[in-house]
Amino acid sequence: MSNKKEFRQCTRCIMDTTDPDIVFDSKGVCNHCYKFDEIQKTRMFDSDEQRDQQKEVLLEKIKAGGKGKPYDCIIGVSGGVDSTYVAYLVKEVFGLRPLAVHFDNGWNSELAVKNIENILEKMDIDLFTYVVNWEEFKDLQLSFLKASTPDGEVPTDHAIIAVLYNLAVKHGIKYILNGVNYASEAIMPLKWGYGYYDSKYIGAVQKEFGTKKLKSYPRLNLAKLGYYSKVKKIQFVPILNYVDYFKEDAMNLIQNKLGWKYYGGKHYESIYTRFFQSYILPQKFEIDKRKAHFSNLVLSGQITKSEALEELKKPVYPADLMKDDKEYAIKKFNISAEEFERIMELPTKTFQEYPNNFDTLEKIKKIIKRS
Repeated sequence: MSNKKEFRQCTRCIMDTTDPDIVFDSKGVCNHCYKFDEIQKTRMFDSDEQRDQQKEVLLEKIKAGGKGKPYDCIIGVSGGVDSTYVAYLVKEVFGLRPLAVHFDNGWNSELAVKNIENILEKMDIDLFTYVVNWEEFKDLQLSFLKASTPDGEVPTDHAIIAVLYNLAVKHGIKYILNGVNYASEAIMPLKWGYGYYDSKYIGAVQKEFGTKKLKSYPRLNLAKLGYYSKVKKIQFVPILNYVDYFKEDAMNLIQNKLGWKYYGGKHYESIYTRFFQSYILPQKFEIDKRKAHFSNLVLSGQITKSEALEELKKPVYPADLMKDDKEYAIKKFNISAEEFERIMELPTKTFQEYPNNFDTLEKIKKIIKRS
């Protein structure tokens, strides 16, 4: 007998039972809506006035901490909407002196490279690019594909965080301003992507499926995380939460003011990300991350539910682009088409089936919330 849930969609957002852990109340409202509401209460501001006051206090601290140094903050840049808008805000609106950091994992699209170069040159922002050892990183990405979990992007996300922390220490910077925001990114099922801070999980997957030692791959274990945050007092600041952030308005602004060009989808600046999210996740795991992205926009009042459902009807991937990306990925991984199909046919798993630090990280989060 199948344990698969009967299909059901939230009455408020567009999340549904493709999230295996989704639950609904008596009115059909899902747990993600309640989580969004809770975040709005606990992590946002009571009023625009309070938000603006807190923002000014924050900016003064950043500027004071950067006196006598080449930079007063660090920003990560991928070439996407959020990070590009952060760069614009930080430099042109807030008057800060950021060092931009880019993690080159070998999958940048040509357009992403051009966007990054153009926008930073126009705003006179210095760029540091960390180029990961491709043979190591390729082996790690293949390990995650063989692990058969939906976490194939975690090796990149984890390394980006580690590099940002390392550079903050090197330059004596206390503030890392990122594009994470609750207006468009508060919703994401745990099992759709886990491990951004969990080096134990990443190491376990590589140990079981990899063929290479991760000698140069940036890692962030719990001891380092504690050292960076408690001893060095380095803070990750979701700076977009301090402004009225509307995705469409931000995209129009960076297009008109900076000459930024659109990729055709969220996170499509990376060839692997668009292939993983638009082909591997839907085909193998029946996961369409657009449901989470659009649901967040519905709950934050940026689009209506009916508009989100219409967007969801559109193809997740243009057929010609999918074909090209699939051929490119197989060739870049140096595997055969047959091996790739074997990987796609492996039984699906979750991070819980590998050694991980989930319980410890959850305890740390609770301690931080209470402090």
